Amino acid sequence: MPFKTIISTSICLVIILFNPLQAPGQQPASPDYGDSIIVGSIGDASTLIPMLASDATSHEIAGLIYNGLVKYDKDLNLTGDLAESWDITNRGKTITFHLRRGVKWQDGAPFTSADVLFGFNTIIDPKTPTAYAGDFLEVEKAEAPDPYTFRVTYKKPFAPALSSWGDIVVLPRHLLQGKDITKSPLSRNPVGLGPFRLKLWKTQERIELRANDSYFEGRPYLDGYIMRVIPDPATMFMELKAGGLDWMGLSPVQYQRQTNTRFFRKNFRKYKYLSFSYTYLGYNLRHPFFRERKVRQAISYAIDKEEIIRGVLLGLGVAATGPYKPDAWFYNPNVKRYPYHPEKARSLLKECGWKDTDGDGILDRNGTPFVFTVLTNQGNPLRDKTAQIIQYRLGQIGIKMNIRQLEWTAFINDFIDKRRFEAVILGWTLGQDPDIYDIWHSSKTGAKQLNFIGYKNPEVDRLLVMGRRIFDREKRKKIYFRIQEILAEDQPYTFLYVPMSLPIIHARFHGIKPAPAGISYNFIRWWVPKDEQKYITR
Repeated sequence: MPFKTIISTSICLVIILFNPLQAPGQQPASPDYGDSIIVGSIGDASTLIPMLASDATSHEIAGLIYNGLVKYDKDLNLTGDLAESWDITNRGKTITFHLRRGVKWQDGAPFTSADVLFGFNTIIDPKTPTAYAGDFLEVEKAEAPDPYTFRVTYKKPFAPALSSWGDIVVLPRHLLQGKDITKSPLSRNPVGLGPFRLKLWKTQERIELRANDSYFEGRPYLDGYIMRVIPDPATMFMELKAGGLDWMGLSPVQYQRQTNTRFFRKNFRKYKYLSFSYTYLGYNLRHPFFRERKVRQAISYAIDKEEIIRGVLLGLGVAATGPYKPDAWFYNPNVKRYPYHPEKARSLLKECGWKDTDGDGILDRNGTPFVFTVLTNQGNPLRDKTAQIIQYRLGQIGIKMNIRQLEWTAFINDFIDKRRFEAVILGWTLGQDPDIYDIWHSSKTGAKQLNFIGYKNPEVDRLLVMGRRIFDREKRKKIYFRIQEILAEDQPYTFLYVPMSLPIIHARFHGIKPAPAGISYNFIRWWVPKDEQKYITR
């Protein structure tokens, strides 16, 4: 999920567990410029035009190249980015952004309000294949009265309005006007406003960025950011140990066992905090096996989430009960739960007509055995192990689940986007505002949209719209509490777990300050002392 979904300002509920292996020593008086950081990624980017991207890698890279009107500080408070300030008037329906002056695109062209207006008109264009138009279709009128003022007026009060103006929608008009955005060379050769600019992109191998010397907030201390595509986490870990990487996300086994050595304690620092994500087993609700709520509930009762957290995450995570993580102000702790209860699962399936009529150990209904395939992506051992545990537990109640792993790009383009699946094991990066309209509203089931499982519930639709119209936190909280109650009852997903985020970073990097926002919120201020610098970038 991109920047458009915002983290709440209720900071006190955010859990940050900072666990450096090596206590920082005495640091130099002032930061130095230079060096590069090499980061491991299991997947490549697909496009570097943010409004067209649906994968995390694309958004991660694009986020270093583009800016939005607003962003978040370390405590998850909304603050200005390209907008220095803003005024909210007309009973909350009008936002007037006052833009920074003197900001330039990376080709030297000036940034003005016309670029924001162009990006807005592009994202709401029906010809633009984006999953993120919904927030902007709420706008009744957008205008750029002068080069440094951008004003939007909404049809009705819209709670996520301000937070939606992140880096998804600001585009260089002078390069894209009158052209088909889906065929633009900017998808692979972006021209942004951000702290880094693209230097090199070798498909399925590496993406190299270099510091933008004219960045309006001051150039990053690091000269370069290099993302290496390494689909196998075990190989990635070997590269980390061999010096080929500076930063990667560890698996629980790597975190708990493989990095508890003198070498890693000396050369790296580890961090641990509850991630802004959750993993789920999602059902194609168009498939005849999964149309009945009781069947989905039965599967949830048949899965031992605690077993997965112990066996797969080694305890580094918590059970998920819905689409929010437990430390958010809008999380409902009192929804229906599905503890491991195989007898309850069998009873529900029997009520739906599923019985083992031929004695082969697999349930049947009307002559059809309960056999299905779950898809997940290659290079993710956590999801693979999760699938294996679920496969075993479902087998015990008479359901045969096959597992198929797919390369990420093919998985999304050929299966998810084309709805060619029975079930999937995937994860969502969590938004920081409770608005989940794009994932759960019944109008978002079309091609390239995020409600790909086909979930439709009239009450949820009504509540999702209502939640966007109300600004009062307590009233919104009641709305999203009710949405979680319905989703818990319907079980369109079996919500599995919220994992810990477990990054490891080479100890030569200074300036990393864990906060409610995580660790990368101030990445452009990370630095390496001159005498420890490893790479020279020109």
